Amino acid sequence: MRPIGVFVADDHGLIREAIRLALAAEPDIEIVAEAERGDEVLPRVRECCPDVVLLDLRMPGMQGLDVLDRLRGECPDTKVAMLSAVDDPEIAADALRRGAVAYLGKRIDPATLVPTIRQIADGTITAETFALLEPAGQAAARHADLSPRETQMLMRLADGRSNREIARELWLSEHTVKYHLTNVYRKIGVRGRTEAARYAFEHALAGRS
Repeated sequence: MRPIGVFVADDHGLIREAIRLALAAEPDIEIVAEAERGDEVLPRVRECCPDVVLLDLRMPGMQGLDVLDRLRGECPDTKVAMLSAVDDPEIAADALRRGAVAYLGKRIDPATLVPTIRQIADGTITAETFALLEPAGQAAARHADLSPRETQMLMRLADGRSNREIARELWLSEHTVKYHLTNVYRKIGVRGRTEAARYAFEHALAGRS
């Protein structure tokens, strides 16, 4: 059986990487292409004809809902699930009215994301039956060893900020940020930024900064 083809459109590289890692062990799901700008999505979808598009709500080049409108017009067989850091029922309802079949928070647990993609692909989840998927809410105990400052940094790292950007937002030096992130990696048992982003995604920290 052909694997489910998934297209990931998100302007944060670490979010794309976290999704890629979350799906890597699934033999029936394959990421066929990615995009970091909204205006790149439609041409690439035409080329690879994915079954499911995970589409960020806010992207440079073209906003996600505008991309959704074009996808529904030109690629009606491709199912689109919106990705957003904003848990806003009105925005979700608008996306569903415009043709999305799901509206997923970026904090969605990978254990929920994988079966959700399967259900979207096989038609089990539709705009009529979809309910907003809330975060698991159990992340606090899993990252309890992180200080509030370290948690802030991990959230920003997961959302794609560089050390320089984190330093500017938190009024710190880049050296201090690097020092704290080294402690974060040690505490959560990872080897670098990509694995840390995956940890944040799995523990409901991505998309919260």
